[in-house]
Amino acid sequence: MSVPPSEGPGDVEVLCVGTELLLGSILNGNARWLAEQLAGLGIPHHRQGVVGDNRERLIAALREAAGRCRVLITTGGLGPTPDDLTTEAIAAAFGAPLEERPEVWADIQAKLVARGRPPAASNRRQALLPVGATLLPNPTGTAPGMIWTPDPEGKEAGLRPGFTVLTFPGVPSEMRAMWQATAADWLQRAGLSQGVFASRTLRFWGVAESSLAEQVSDWLDSPNPTVAPYAGTGEVTLRLTARAGDAAAAARLLEPVEADLRQRGGLHLYGADGDSLASVVLDLLRRRGETLAVAESCTGGGLGGALAAVPGASDVFLGGVIAYANAVKRNLLGVSPEALEHWGAVSDPVALAMAEGVRQITGSDWALATTGVAGPGGGSADKPVGLVHIAVAGPDGTVSAPVRFGARRGRSWIQAVSAGEALDRLRRRVLESAGQG
Repeated sequence: MSVPPSEGPGDVEVLCVGTELLLGSILNGNARWLAEQLAGLGIPHHRQGVVGDNRERLIAALREAAGRCRVLITTGGLGPTPDDLTTEAIAAAFGAPLEERPEVWADIQAKLVARGRPPAASNRRQALLPVGATLLPNPTGTAPGMIWTPDPEGKEAGLRPGFTVLTFPGVPSEMRAMWQATAADWLQRAGLSQGVFASRTLRFWGVAESSLAEQVSDWLDSPNPTVAPYAGTGEVTLRLTARAGDAAAAARLLEPVEADLRQRGGLHLYGADGDSLASVVLDLLRRRGETLAVAESCTGGGLGGALAAVPGASDVFLGGVIAYANAVKRNLLGVSPEALEHWGAVSDPVALAMAEGVRQITGSDWALATTGVAGPGGGSADKPVGLVHIAVAGPDGTVSAPVRFGARRGRSWIQAVSAGEALDRLRRRVLESAGQG
């Protein structure tokens, strides 16, 4: 596969195609993933765009990008339906006819037959590519992509010399497989790299973004490595990025910065990169040979779901009870009617009883319990929306304490941060019991 001649480092742009992206029906995870891959290759990437399934607007976006960037990466619009317009629009934008590739049509038919689906006339559209385009094979799906330099001799006005377009389907798994099998190698050989980037994400819980930024303010102006704070759902992250001539050198630049930030973060720092509070807690307990169960009211299964989402959780996480109704709290978890009557379901005594109850019925070493007012209704002056009581039960006793998240960010946010706060309290408790707190 040939690589167009390079005239020095050039920029890469990403153009995602699909009206569903503009409507917010799906999140644009492809753009984020591609950005991470480009950064890892050390390739400059300064612009992303989204355009709906409209032929004329897509053609205009393609022509604009061709005058700015060296490489344009598109995702979406390669399917068999009438609104899949990417390939046709690219050919029209640069005045090239489409031709059917027999080998592509044969591959499409074979894949459909293997899935028990007869090939339809609409599927044949996917075998059309502009004349001169290089096939970008799709090992898992039926929609192939292409690598195409519309004007390899640089004669057409308005196109950046060597401008090349790479197309991918919108299905994330297909796009990633195609990238790894073919596109990454092509980009590495295209002379676009300006060094290699290495990144690290440090994850914190229990500290506000503004407070953390103040603690690390001297690093925020660092040109290389760069350090940038981001606020998430209850957590704050620091993104560290270093650029160097090779991966090893970039990693060496990160090491002293990461070490310093870890020391400053203290117990607030719970993990890095792909870690979650659930995965960190499970790993801590696994190393101790201990188990965990949960009892949930206001989080409605979110706490157990976070734990069960971690691969291999079953050797630590025994299960849980979603005790939304008071009757379930009484009958399954053994919460006394007197506690419910006197203190109410949203209270420390009830949270304590829930945690102790689920620990007893499952035989777990540790247990977590949540009970609160997630809203938007149901609050009162004494027990407002956003008030949550979280209990941690363990070999050394049971403790419960309330937290007030407020009502401003809504029900799902309260539920998510309640689950995170419960896991963080257990993490700190386990570390303290091991003398690491």
